[in-house]
Amino acid sequence: MEKFTAEVISIIKDIPSGRVMTYGQIAKCAGSPRGARQVSRILHSMSKKHQLPWHRVINAEGKITIRDEEMAQVQKMSLEAEGVVFLSNFQFDVNKYRHHI
Repeated sequence: MEKFTAEVISIIKDIPSGRVMTYGQIAKCAGSPRGARQVSRILHSMSKKHQLPWHRVINAEGKITIRDEEMAQVQKMSLEAEGVVFLSNFQFDVNKYRHHI
């Protein structure tokens, strides 16, 4: 496994309940500030295998942008169960819930 991939997995695993990180934030912490899309690919391909809390990774605007409506609802309900309060249907104040490393 590449170092960047291992770092991304470790960072995602360490996001505490009720907190979120953005794709770009994770990429920067893992050593590749421009690797947000790579974080997305890692998350999608390795979430089940590594039991990653995928629902805690969001876009920079604090929006759930999953195109699959059912999965978007799963992500929203998972975050709400951890105490995240949404401002509108799929958006919340990312700065209020952002996890910092």
